Amino acid sequence: MKEYFEEIKQKIKKNINLENIEIIDNSHKHKKHKFFSVNKFHLELKIKSEYLNSISRLNAQKKIMKILEKDLKNKIHAIEIKIEK
Repeated sequence: MKEYFEEIKQKIKKNINLENIEIIDNSHKHKKHKFFSVNKFHLELKIKSEYLNSISRLNAQKKIMKILEKDLKNKIHAIEIKIEK
């Protein structure tokens, strides 16, 4: 799991100029949800990036979603993106 989270970090760092990224696995909070799967993650991304803060929140989130497009189909069920200042 830690290897996978590191892979996500590297994908984002490769495509976006950022100062810091933290990935929090919130999967355990969703065990009782109807579509819960142990094979998919519920993640929270906390990103500090001057670049992302310079564009609209919507465009920043779209950019991240595009980078993680394949992961969202296969390994990530839900993602919460927080862009910090």
